[in-house]
Amino acid sequence: MLSAPLPGVVVGSTLFDKIWAQHVVAELPDGSSLLYIDRVLLHERTGSIALKSLKASGRGVRAPRQAMAVLDHIVDTFPGRTDETLMPGGAAFIQETRSGARDAGIEILDLHDPRQGIVHVVSPELGLTQPGVTIVCPDSHTCTQGALGALAWGIGSSDCEHALATQTLVVRKPKSMRVVFEGQLAPKVTAKDMILHLIAAHGAGGGAGYAIEFAGAAVEALNLDARMTLCNMAVEFAAWTGLIAPDERVFEHLQGSPFGPAVSAWDAALAYWRGLPSDPDARFDRQIRIDAGTIAPMVTWGTSPQHAIGLDRAVPDPADASDADKVAYERALAYMDITPGKPLLGLPLDAAFIGSCTNSRISDLRAAAEVLRGRRVAPGLRAICVPGSTQVKHQAEREGLDRVFVESGFEWREAGCSMCFFAGGEHFSRQARVISTTNRNFENRQGPGVRTHLASPTTVAASALTGRIADARALK
Repeated sequence: MLSAPLPGVVVGSTLFDKIWAQHVVAELPDGSSLLYIDRVLLHERTGSIALKSLKASGRGVRAPRQAMAVLDHIVDTFPGRTDETLMPGGAAFIQETRSGARDAGIEILDLHDPRQGIVHVVSPELGLTQPGVTIVCPDSHTCTQGALGALAWGIGSSDCEHALATQTLVVRKPKSMRVVFEGQLAPKVTAKDMILHLIAAHGAGGGAGYAIEFAGAAVEALNLDARMTLCNMAVEFAAWTGLIAPDERVFEHLQGSPFGPAVSAWDAALAYWRGLPSDPDARFDRQIRIDAGTIAPMVTWGTSPQHAIGLDRAVPDPADASDADKVAYERALAYMDITPGKPLLGLPLDAAFIGSCTNSRISDLRAAAEVLRGRRVAPGLRAICVPGSTQVKHQAEREGLDRVFVESGFEWREAGCSMCFFAGGEHFSRQARVISTTNRNFENRQGPGVRTHLASPTTVAASALTGRIADARALK
């Protein structure tokens, strides 16, 4: 369905250009722009700092109803949890966020709120994320929400304070890139494999300075959960943000959502959203094309998402790397205790983790449960599943997925970020080798000395069953 050009938008514009143009308050002398911010999202690890600093400066929150706070990052995910966390001083972050949000008039999704969960899971879930809106949050994976056609990016606590006080931010416009995944994915290949393939092929810095639009037949075929996985890791490609043009899947999801448009405004919202996708003659500063049919299930071998290979490939030799990458390769191999030239298939594991804002939505849990059903986790391997939101958890329990996880040997947790990162709280044992659905495999990311291999929920589940890195396609 064709729509009229959006007001104030030049014909031949990209999705990114259109949203940007409609949010410019003023063009500044130094070439940057003052942008209007529609939504400010907060979590207790960094949002508490912004709220506390704002109050100390004597400034208020300009539009409290356009902000939302969640508790997700440092909260425990054990059943029966309270404000007391494993992170030293963690309770103070929780309590300061709670009191700061209350004083500012900001709604908070507290520990026992049925809507609680990871900020980048609950915002799209509740309809806070909508096509064409600008969203900021003091968290690097805010770009996740671009999967619904929003312009969303991560900021620091000081910028968060500015956005809360003024509902604006000064931003220098990045360049635009389109990454087109053509064709069709093979069975058992997922959005996680798509983004790891992209980063491995073009480097962890390949998207630096760009706002990326993901497009192509393989992207259009993805459900919303998978699209969020793709956009989530745009920041691991060093991109400023990632977006996907909104379509009927998005519109259907938003209709009737708690924070979606009112019935009386639905037709107007839909007409606006339909005009957002990039024009046929839109120009991008750079384009990358990838044949989706060539992508294999991926797993990382090193300490950057760039250090990823197909499960059918061997670990690269530093001697074959560029001079710029050689030292990083050697350090990564030493930290991970990996031998170059050998495959990762069959490498023994100590633990498996399913969760994070990358892969903890209902379709992720369904995919893992499909592999686990009727099977048992390998003896001695610790396996944990942390749903991305309380709503996801309850949905999984209604479908009986929790029983599949528990009966296979997984721990079944409350919603939160959990062991996506180590901040002094819960972590895996020193030098444990973990296969994980998270987004970062940096040194010490999941605990001191922990060696993390990133993969899809399907690959993590298959590996948990064998106790070694495994290919789900090989399971009988």
